[in-house]
Formats: sequence, C-alpha cells, structure tokens
Amino acid sequence: MDRRCFAILCHLLRTVAGLTSTEVVDVEEMVAMFLHIVAHDVKNRVIRQEFMRSDETISRHFNMVLLAVIRLHDELLKKPQPVNSDCTDQRWRWFENYLGALDGTYIKVNVPASDWARYRTCKGEVATNVLGVCDTKGDFVYVLVGYYYLVDAGYPNVDGFLAPYRGERYHLQEWCGFENAPSTSKEFFNMKHLSARNVIERALDVLKSRWAILRGKSYYPVEVQCRTILACCLLHNLINREMTNFDIEDNIDEVDSTHATTDVDDIHYIETSSEWTQWRDDLAEEMFTDWELRN
Repeated sequence: MDRRCFAILCHLLRTVAGLTSTEVVDVEEMVAMFLHIVAHDVKNRVIRQEFMRSDETISRHFNMVLLAVIRLHDELLKKPQPVNSDCTDQRWRWFENYLGALDGTYIKVNVPASDWARYRTCKGEVATNVLGVCDTKGDFVYVLVGYYYLVDAGYPNVDGFLAPYRGERYHLQEWCGFENAPSTSKEFFNMKHLSARNVIERALDVLKSRWAILRGKSYYPVEVQCRTILACCLLHNLINREMTNFDIEDNIDEVDSTHATTDVDDIHYIETSSEWTQWRDDLAEEMFTDWELRN
C-alpha cells in the first residue's frame, strides 16, 4: 500500500466509518499499527518496539481499526456487474450475465481444543473455510467466513452455478501443444471455463500474499480472526481500486495455496438441474462449433 492509498484509507475510516483519534494515538498511527500487524503477521512486542506503545494500547487500537474497516463494507465491497452480450474479451464473452467466480480456501484459526474437530481439515490443520466470489477484475464481491458464480468441479451444476464437466480434462497444462487441443465440446467448455474461473484462484493467492496474517498460525480468538479475514478482503479491493499501476502478478509470494474445493469431498446433497445441464450442453456445443469454424 503506497502513501496515497494509505491517506485514502485513513480518510474513509474517518468520514465513513467514524474512526476518531484518541488522546494518545491519532488515526494515522493506529491504522499504521493495524496494517503492520496484518501485512507482516507480527506480535505485539514488535509493534511495541517500533511504535513505543503498550500492549494494551496496541490491542485496543487494533480492534478499533478492525471494526472500522469492516464498517467500510458498503464502500469497498464491489457490486457485481454482469458480463454484457457485447463483451469482446475471449475469457468472458461466452459467459453472458456472469457475475463472479467462486472458490474456497482454508485459513488457520485459533480455537479451544474442544472445537478442534469442527475446524479440522483433511490435511489435519485447524482452519476455517472462507468462501470468496470475485468479479472479472479480481475484486471480491462476496465473502463468507466460517462456512462451508462460476464454480469448479467440487460443486454441482445447479441453477446459477455453472460447473465444469466432471471426468473431462480441467487443467491448462493438459491442453499445451497443438496435439493436445480439445477434441470434444465438453473438453473445450472446460478449457474456457477454467480460463474464466482462474480469476478467483489468483485473487485468493494475491490476498494471502498481501496479508501474512492469513498465512500463518493465528493467535487471535476465532471471532477476531474471521473479522480480520473480512477486513483483508476489503483492503484488497481498496488497493486494486486505488493502485491501478500495481502489478499483482509480479507480487505474489510463494504462499500455501490451499483452496478448499480441491481438498474436500464433492458436494452431492444439492440436486443438479436438468434444465441448467441442458443449457450448459447447448452452450458447450455452440462454443466448440464456433472454435472449429475459426480454426
């Protein structure tokens, strides 16, 4: 986050979220402490040394800023805009009225030992499931923390959720080279679907890369950690909006990209829709026919 974006954040927190300076700490300092913690996942003793503040002051102002950032929900959470019929972008033009791509990821949380079983992942980690939906630009339009609209094969193909075909190729490297080009409408649909849906995987990777507090073991109560996840998603959108020259692709660190839908069992308890499945089949045939004519 550059200085301009930092100033905009402080202005929004003052004017929209109602955050005010205290007798000992002004808004800019408390926001700086908050950002230092979430960006670098440092403990209070580090902040105590750098800002010369007590642990109580740090914790109190961290929570003040955290709640204020969440109050920027209406300001920073993007309103989904459907893909128009005249879209020329090759990734999206076939998915008219597409609102967003959906995926889940695990983020570690701190819960009492009695609750470990509820939060235990298939890899043995104690984590909460975060469901995210982002638009074509990688901005979050919906975030749900703690619970299990273009989705991957782990989701059923039901009305409003367009899933790929199961049992068909669904990894970009499988289509590398002319000899590996899609040979059926279902394979071609999966290739275009993955190209479009990849935006949410990239968004989640960027989110974790920007905010180290989402990558390591949490020392905060689960309620605070869940609020922190939401706040980081909102700050992600702010950075994307205000720092338009920032190349997110060149600033993705090596993060443990643990997307939940690749680690949990497929969802079977929601019945697929025959009408929606037929619509997908018709779309796949239309896409494949158009591609064959062009090639």
